[in-house]
Amino acid sequence: MATIIKSPAKYIQGKGELKNIFKHIKKLGSRIFLLASENSYKRVGEIIEESMKDIEGAAVTFSPFGGECSKDEINKAVEACRKSECDIVIGAGGGKTIDTAKAVADNLDIPVVIVPTIASNDAPCSGIAVIYNDEGVVIKALFTKKNPDLVLVDSEILANAPIRMLVAGMGDALATYFEARAVKNSGSRTMARGQSTNTAYAMAELCYKTLIKDGVQAKKDNEQRIVSEALENVLEANIYLSGVGFESGGLAAAHAINDGFGHLPEAHGAYHGEKVAFGTIVQLVLEDAAELNEVIDFCISVGLPVTLEQLGVTDISMENIKKVADAACVKTQSTKNMPFHVDAEKVCAAILKADELGKSKL
Repeated sequence: MATIIKSPAKYIQGKGELKNIFKHIKKLGSRIFLLASENSYKRVGEIIEESMKDIEGAAVTFSPFGGECSKDEINKAVEACRKSECDIVIGAGGGKTIDTAKAVADNLDIPVVIVPTIASNDAPCSGIAVIYNDEGVVIKALFTKKNPDLVLVDSEILANAPIRMLVAGMGDALATYFEARAVKNSGSRTMARGQSTNTAYAMAELCYKTLIKDGVQAKKDNEQRIVSEALENVLEANIYLSGVGFESGGLAAAHAINDGFGHLPEAHGAYHGEKVAFGTIVQLVLEDAAELNEVIDFCISVGLPVTLEQLGVTDISMENIKKVADAACVKTQSTKNMPFHVDAEKVCAAILKADELGKSKL
């Protein structure tokens, strides 16, 4: 099996960089289909439009995002983009908006530019769109023909985003190294459809080291709306290092367990990264990993969940835990990428052990 690495064609990060967006995209297109929620449009729409106001032939068509990256939402946006005769898609917002924008551009074979307005997950850089049903349960992953043409991260906009979003992004990024390590040790195939490269593995490891070094300070600076070195480092870890690291390094038990919690309505109030953080602890329990205590301590220090109750799960019955474990261990799930056999019984025991450890640390 070949080693493969995937990444966006260009990644730009900096304070106030969104005002320069047309300079960065002018070779890609000028008739923009801007997919964003109403709230994200208020935050970035005027800046994008202002960057193009004196450009002949440039135009922006705003399309409000409906809230779920579902087949219906994608089809609706594809039709709207086709009718607008736009030649480039910009997805501005969180993970589901971003994934919908990637799917729209992939359907129409036009460039896509990603402008995250929160750093809550590692979706921006990947060539993958996670598709949900209307109940918020993952139904498939769409592998797009290519990764985004540009990911533009305006750190000033993200410094003014809700703190919980940054912390959730740290939770998603937290899994990157441990899942990449498991995939490398098992020789499994990554999301890039090959074996992990040394580069992707090094990026995944750097992602973890950055979180441990700068995560607490980045949260404090986010609370003060300060664009600091620590915040810039964590934004890069959440968005770029984790994005390239997970796609080209691979997924293992942590993300499978996150998907399993999608089958518990009680957990639907937790963000993706919050569930992934708890899934990372569960994976480390399965591995009896040396980093287990360090990871739990880190989660507590930044406010990531370390117990089922913190995820919203108060009915800790074996029936509920088994629902999560069974879903995490279906044949298509990434638990198969662990370097040893993992079944639902082991996952049930590890979830309960993780919950017990979290309670004891709090």
